[in-house]
Amino acid sequence: MDSSKINIVVVSGTRERLQMAAMVASVGAVSGSDVTVFLSMNSLAFFVEGSDETPPAEGSFGRLMEGKKIPGFRTLIEQAVQLGDAKVFPCSMAMDVLEIASDMLPSYFGAPLGLTKFLHDAKGSQVFTF
Repeated sequence: MDSSKINIVVVSGTRERLQMAAMVASVGAVSGSDVTVFLSMNSLAFFVEGSDETPPAEGSFGRLMEGKKIPGFRTLIEQAVQLGDAKVFPCSMAMDVLEIASDMLPSYFGAPLGLTKFLHDAKGSQVFTF
């Protein structure tokens, strides 16, 4: 297994899971790992440009994060790209279902990707799911 390559699948739309996925991406990227983030289903809508919608807390920790001085998941994902050269891809199926066009997503996102391509590229490396 290639431990220097981290692949992250994010399907959840809860604050805690989005935050942890972003933390893994950010820390992995700045530590020199090759990081790929695949955003699908409930997670993707929280990355639409201009949206300031806050994901719901899954539990008490998510509620405790409110008002704390910690970088949010959007900031961490962007930092992973800028500081560690992580790659972020939106799921093409989720974009179709949610009617999200590519120009509605951050400029640092790659072209929409299908799950088959993501899994092919992730073969033999670590995959984390949130």
